[in-house]
Amino acid sequence: MTTTKIKIVSFIIIGIFLILCLRLWQLQILEGDEHKEISKNNKVQILKTPPLRGVIYDRNGIPLVKNVPTFNASIILDSSGKKLDIDALAEFLGLEKHHIQEKLNARINSPFVPIRLKRDISLEDVARIKVRRSDFPGLFVEIKADRKYTFGMIGAHITGHLGKITTEQLRSPELRNSLPFSMVGQWGIEALFDNHLTGIPGENVMKVDALGRKLGIIRQKQPMQGGDVKLSIDISVQKTATDAFGDKAGALVAMDPNSGEILALVSLPSFDPNIFSEILSHDIWKSLKHDPRHPLLNRAVQSQYPPGSAFKIITALAALEEGVVCPDERIKCTGSISIGDYTFRCWRAHGYINLHDAFVQSSNIFFYEMGKRLGIDKIYKYATSLGLGRETGIKLTPMVERSGLIPNVKWKREEKNLPWFLGDTLVASIGQGSVSVTPIQMAVMLSAIVNGGYIHRPSLVKGDSELLREIQLSPETIRILKEAMSGVVNDPDGTAHGIRSSLTTIGGKTGTAQVVALARDETGKAKGPMSHAWFVGFAPVDNPEIVVSVIVEHGGRGGAVAAPIAKRVIEEYLKRQETLRGKAPVFDNVSASLN
Repeated sequence: MTTTKIKIVSFIIIGIFLILCLRLWQLQILEGDEHKEISKNNKVQILKTPPLRGVIYDRNGIPLVKNVPTFNASIILDSSGKKLDIDALAEFLGLEKHHIQEKLNARINSPFVPIRLKRDISLEDVARIKVRRSDFPGLFVEIKADRKYTFGMIGAHITGHLGKITTEQLRSPELRNSLPFSMVGQWGIEALFDNHLTGIPGENVMKVDALGRKLGIIRQKQPMQGGDVKLSIDISVQKTATDAFGDKAGALVAMDPNSGEILALVSLPSFDPNIFSEILSHDIWKSLKHDPRHPLLNRAVQSQYPPGSAFKIITALAALEEGVVCPDERIKCTGSISIGDYTFRCWRAHGYINLHDAFVQSSNIFFYEMGKRLGIDKIYKYATSLGLGRETGIKLTPMVERSGLIPNVKWKREEKNLPWFLGDTLVASIGQGSVSVTPIQMAVMLSAIVNGGYIHRPSLVKGDSELLREIQLSPETIRILKEAMSGVVNDPDGTAHGIRSSLTTIGGKTGTAQVVALARDETGKAKGPMSHAWFVGFAPVDNPEIVVSVIVEHGGRGGAVAAPIAKRVIEEYLKRQETLRGKAPVFDNVSASLN
């Protein structure tokens, strides 16, 4: 390079340097105060954008829980030093001042967390806010996907609900993708699969002015929607079961006996989980918590009841397996027997009666004799091996499943420091006394008998079946029991003859369980004592596809009250299966990703 060219390049570099120096002098000296003021009034906001939660479907692809977009009037505080005029804001939004003040006082301690002031506003309100937002720094229209429980109270104890995340939950590794202000699953499937349903939050890094107006997006990361969950529930069967109860309290569990998949799980009274989609007021929560009807209690798994004559399934099975009775042996039922100073009664005198007829007509005297021959420890052996007196293992966070109680000699000695008497055995043999079970246990028990001895863990997720254990039962015992249970419904003198079906052959056992507690009306006022009504049944008898366990609290006779509910559920399910049979699946199975 020649000397001339070097001089030219040097002059150019020096010139560029001088221009830069002049520009820096202009920005820092001449215009420094002005830019300093502008920088004070401009901020960078990092807004976390919550992802859409996954959808919860029934077994046939019908959405039970989904996301519905709504427009909300929200505000982000601390976007400027200007004081917020709460009086004017309340008038503008049509809200009470104390309502806004409560929202502001309850906010998470972060300047960039939107506070929702008014939910589900109209398009007219959207336009008004956009025009007037300069009068209220930080006010904006937030588009949010709210959780919608499509069928309201139907299935609420299964799906559960959302709630504001707690400080303790924020520290949980399972909720690592949740935001400090987010709503997370607090109960049921929403809680059990929260991490799977939640997805991954997005992030918007924005520059805003003193009025909270966006000046531009610096960086943007889109949220990732959560995964879906497909349940084993058939919502049509669930709705039929709920409707069949009317205004009665109780529980129902319908199950596929060959897999353990739950087809319907009802607990009544219920509640509407949609009220939890917004932060719940103290008054509403208090009314739910102290409701004398206990709508938040999942009676199907958390309530224990004496099974009454439905327990005769166990006593009959034990008697046959232990060989203490021949199917054709006839025992005289006179209507009562006396043991010492105590008299044990039957609901009528049946005369001489064999096992089949005693089961069909529910003779207490016959089963008192079976209990006497067996002894309590053998009854205990068969009851517990079939799933009674122990938790079933159903997954439904954060529910505490009750285990029920099957008493025996050891239990009474340890718990009550008393000896076991023959009278204790007699009342236990017909499902009274200290015997208590849950509706879901009764469904598991009956499933194991009609499927040949297989105990499955009850599952609410499609394809999530698990065989827990197999018990050895004589095929002849199973045949005799199935015939007897068929007779309960189909023999003219069966205790559930009123529910015989033209669609299928139903088998089962009624129960009328005596209770000490008083029946109460919806206000909690005592109406007087009344027995619980039980029915456990299955269909078709020859090739069982569904098992149903029903209890109606203080309902009276099982054959008149609980059995008709079971019939409606069984027929609805079998009709649904006939309709769906041969059709392509409407939803891909995602349960494998949840295990």
